[in-house]
Amino acid sequence: MSDTPTSQQPSSPPTQNVEAEHVNIELQDEDLNAVLEIANERKQSGNDAFRSGKWEEALALYEAALNALPRRRGDESNNVNHDVEDDDEDSLDPPTASPPKGKGKGKEEDQDEHGEVVSPEVKALKEKCAQLRSVLNANIGACYVKMGDHKKAVEACTEALKDDPSYIKALERRASSNDILDTWSSLTAAQEDYQKLLSLSTLPASQRPIIARKLQNVKPRVEAAQKRETAEMMDKLKGLGNNILGKFGLSTDNFKFEPNGQGGYSMNFVR
Repeated sequence: MSDTPTSQQPSSPPTQNVEAEHVNIELQDEDLNAVLEIANERKQSGNDAFRSGKWEEALALYEAALNALPRRRGDESNNVNHDVEDDDEDSLDPPTASPPKGKGKGKEEDQDEHGEVVSPEVKALKEKCAQLRSVLNANIGACYVKMGDHKKAVEACTEALKDDPSYIKALERRASSNDILDTWSSLTAAQEDYQKLLSLSTLPASQRPIIARKLQNVKPRVEAAQKRETAEMMDKLKGLGNNILGKFGLSTDNFKFEPNGQGGYSMNFVR
């Protein structure tokens, strides 16, 4: 649509500008409550833009929401509970509820995934941040799908799965985009995602025959893509070899490879 912003960045109150500060600061419960509220507001605005067909505007809002949250540390992943039902592929997850704003610290302490001692409140809020990061990255992937950029959709869904490796909606979107990319590596990745989806007990029963059918359809395409890309690679190598051998009046046709009966090949020179 002509009136859809292409790179609009949402504004926020000066006191809520957290994008540049979230890398090395260990946020406590008051701070985490604040950034979760900001991120959820931007996510809701992104959902509104998405439902209006403004994919680029929605993308900018989801990215702004993601920037408000603390980054994932290292390669940590969480099996977070989204508390939402996965529906059709074009829909988005409903907004994640903002946590209560209570500031009281619990008497008991717990450890986070890095073994650091934190209050139960802070640990719960960190899990909410991981959940929201995963949802936002999956929604970013949905925007790229609508915009036809399936490579970036795969990247965004991969980020979502780093926070929740069993996130059904992200697995489905990544598999579908890899399916469309139609390369040997992408089809292999799609096949793996379809297999993982079928292994999840949380996959709705109504989705199982659909995913099983997609898995069945992708298997022969993986083999075909492998043969096609292998043949293309061999043609390129043959062309390179002919360029070199041509200087000596030879070509790759002068060399014949035949199975030697021991799992390898023997090379014969012919004139």
